[in-house]
Amino acid sequence: MRPKLLDNKGLEHVGEPEFAEHAPAMMDIRSVGSRVVYENRWMRVREDAVERPDGSRGLYGVVEKPDFVAIAAVDRPRRLIHLVEQYRYPVAGRYWELPQGSWETRPDVPPEEVARAELSEETGIVAKKMTRVGDLFLAYGYSSQRYHIFLAEDLEQGAAALEAEEADLVSRAFPLAEVEAMIADGTIRDATTVAAFGLIRLKGLL
Repeated sequence: MRPKLLDNKGLEHVGEPEFAEHAPAMMDIRSVGSRVVYENRWMRVREDAVERPDGSRGLYGVVEKPDFVAIAAVDRPRRLIHLVEQYRYPVAGRYWELPQGSWETRPDVPPEEVARAELSEETGIVAKKMTRVGDLFLAYGYSSQRYHIFLAEDLEQGAAALEAEEADLVSRAFPLAEVEAMIADGTIRDATTVAAFGLIRLKGLL
């Protein structure tokens, strides 16, 4: 027997049709109502009542967060890339990742400006050259948040200016080959870092 259709919470809806052998190229889901169930300075969670193309109804939970930037700061002559490590509370661990961040109080600031500021704030590095690589959705199964990927080059080292939430953050430059090994062996577990590094590689920029 083929599986029943599930909503985004994994709950089966009684009476809904089974999956078709070949799904349509596009299935639009229409919002018929929405309410905010939680909100703070950094995020908003809403619950939408939706109607599917076949007329059936359901619920969809959506997390809204500001878009953010991820920066690969590369010392090309020495084949080094700068990473930061900090404690990530939701997963109770410290992990290496690319410098990244957002300005939730100033969402209209151009991404490159945010990227330059976040790189300097977290590592003290000022980049003379900043190349936009592209943008990706973080987790579009439940969130509309995107991140913009930048390649920073021609680097000058200055002083970092960490915020209170980043007091435990440390920065270090790694050989590119070592970063690849850290991704392969699971030392680097941040999906944004892995995807950004891969996209930069695929575009032949690194």
